[in-house]
Amino acid sequence: MRDEPQAAPYTPDPQILKLSSWLGDEVDPADFPRAELRFRNSRWDRAVGLDSLSDEEWIAHFARFEPLADNLPRPLALRYHGHQFRVYNPDIGDGRGFTFAQMRDGAGRLLDLGTKGSGITPYSRTADGRLTLKGAVREILATEMLEAQGVYTSKTFSVVETGEQLVRGDEPSPTRSAVLVRLSHSHIRIGSFQRLAAIEHHGEMGLLIAYCLKQFPGPPPPENAPGRDEPAARLMHQVVERLADLAASYMVAGFVHGVLNSDNMNITGESFDYGPWRWLPKWQPGFTAAYFDQTGLYAFGRQPEAIHWNCAQLAIALRLISEAPPLIAALERFPDLYQQAMVRRFCWRLGVQPSGTERDANLIETAAKTMREQEIGPDAFFFAHRAGRDTEGDLAAALEGFEPADDLQHDYWRDDHPQGMLIDEVETIWDAIAERDDWAPLTEKVAALRRMGDALGEPPAPAGLVVHS
Repeated sequence: MRDEPQAAPYTPDPQILKLSSWLGDEVDPADFPRAELRFRNSRWDRAVGLDSLSDEEWIAHFARFEPLADNLPRPLALRYHGHQFRVYNPDIGDGRGFTFAQMRDGAGRLLDLGTKGSGITPYSRTADGRLTLKGAVREILATEMLEAQGVYTSKTFSVVETGEQLVRGDEPSPTRSAVLVRLSHSHIRIGSFQRLAAIEHHGEMGLLIAYCLKQFPGPPPPENAPGRDEPAARLMHQVVERLADLAASYMVAGFVHGVLNSDNMNITGESFDYGPWRWLPKWQPGFTAAYFDQTGLYAFGRQPEAIHWNCAQLAIALRLISEAPPLIAALERFPDLYQQAMVRRFCWRLGVQPSGTERDANLIETAAKTMREQEIGPDAFFFAHRAGRDTEGDLAAALEGFEPADDLQHDYWRDDHPQGMLIDEVETIWDAIAERDDWAPLTEKVAALRRMGDALGEPPAPAGLVVHS
């Protein structure tokens, strides 16, 4: 059984204000014509002591953005650069979002509340700074599904419909608007470091590294790692560990993020910012999520490569204040860490104990072969064969000797089919909202996903970061 997030008192701690003069810009939120609460995360509001807010207070803070007590006095739109489809872009930053608050949870972790669709900022360029209601609904579904599957993800904390009519080129317009608030461990990105390297701000680079090491602690580098006591090298090792784990978690989930640009890589290893995502209908390494990814750069099977490449961009940025060898040593750990994470996460989702031998890799290879031959995706595969049940042929041979880690007592495993998140179901849930203002299918789906998460149990801890669920 998965542990519920632990209740904690509201403990404001806006540490980011120590960096705010150069990390971001104070901005004003949009003045929306309407505010109708559509989603409130009842699992996670208690973890940061905000479960006692009335709906009216909730809207005041998360639609009107009245400051939370003793927190950021004004929202902060963060500055960063980034590689977008491997083309460097210095003209980005928080274009329709900002950091709104920081607080501690019951374990002392520093958590952010950040927004999406909250209005124009200095980095909006020609955009309107808004979010469609459909985009907000899709983010609820993505984060709930990923959390259930054990992926270390931001949480959709709040969605408020805002009463504007938006025009978009990739969906029927005009369409309804919303503002979303996400809860995450950080909003510091690889692109945050790339910006400081580009403008050669040595002192600020050192301050940002120190902030990350203090606020997002992780294990030390290996004993034999060169320069293991240098701050830049320590951070590089931690980020490589975290992002190798993230890459593996995507593959085991059968998830395609769609836009793995360096400005979408959180240094905590959290997945976040969900746009053209998809789940695999069948095991297909070349499957893409974004219609504009015409070369397949961020296709399902290329995600580990893309994330590793982004880690290399962090190493290049950290060269501003570090010698290359310690950073290269950290970067070179990625392939082995990724393989270790694949075994850890694959066996967890299959409900068996890793063997600790080469048989683990053989199991993964055989499973992929089975999915290709049967033309099914990971959701169907893991559900059918949880804890070694209903196996035959090569798969049964590959599983021989693996110890079950689940007794299958949860009634989810007796369902007729697994929970999934294929595009047809996503569109059906949205159609109920768009055509009839019927939110019941979304509510029911969230409940079903949380039940699946309970059945799967507590996921492997994210690598390189001290966290709890």
